[in-house]
Amino acid sequence: MKISIIGVGKLGGALAIALSKKGFEIENLLVRNAKNAKKIAELVESKPKIIFENEFAEISSDVILITTQDFEIENVARKLKEILCYKPTVFHTSGSLSSDALKDLKAVGCKVASIHPLVSISDAGLGAERFADAYFCVEGDDEAVIVGEQIVEQLGGKSFSVTAEYKTLYHAAATAACGHLVALIDVAIEMLTNCGIDEGDAQKILLPLVKSTVENLETQSTAQALTGTVARADIKTFENHLETLEKNASKETREVYLQLAARSVHLAERQGANTLNLKKIRGKLLLAKNNLK
Repeated sequence: MKISIIGVGKLGGALAIALSKKGFEIENLLVRNAKNAKKIAELVESKPKIIFENEFAEISSDVILITTQDFEIENVARKLKEILCYKPTVFHTSGSLSSDALKDLKAVGCKVASIHPLVSISDAGLGAERFADAYFCVEGDDEAVIVGEQIVEQLGGKSFSVTAEYKTLYHAAATAACGHLVALIDVAIEMLTNCGIDEGDAQKILLPLVKSTVENLETQSTAQALTGTVARADIKTFENHLETLEKNASKETREVYLQLAARSVHLAERQGANTLNLKKIRGKLLLAKNNLK
């Protein structure tokens, strides 16, 4: 299968490297700036041709991957519609947009779908190794979805699908589990720095705890994996938390703690924790939230 990739950033670069290692022929890397693409091309066995976006007419690949930023996808699709003289299978890799973003290409007979890997990629080289065992959301035309699932399988990943209606909600869930997790850890780091611990040391101290929690989630439900003060329905310790946060944490940090504690109460109820104590914790939460205003 021959593939052209439009937009060679972190994700596009990672896919180029990973797909090449799995036997796909990466024919073209279409870019605005050739500097980054040259570095990626050196890591791709098929030594793809680097071409600029105004040279779309040179594309003849079986599959086209659009890995640009979300706001550029529809514009790229319109350009391809005007130039392509054949009907390839076209994917975009946006997490929040559905395959409807490629409607212009579908209108001229192309098979279209979205394919989004649930992995965090901060570097193309490292990211290329993360697709194995990752989940990919594949959504779109039946024929394109089949091709997408074949690509995912070759990468060693697993595929699933949501309807176009819920694509953005799916992406919000992914953002909550990934980007917001980083933000949450940053909140915890802030608390430790308020204890007098160096920021870099605080991150190192917390990471083993975070990793052990994620490991628990590999074999347990969220309710089963919940540990700590709320899971034990420990009202006295919870009161102490609220007191120290009032004295030593920012309003934003207190808001985060209270919102997540409220969710933890729901999990603790499912876990079978002491009902009376959880009711007291919920009351303390409500009072603390009102005091934030």
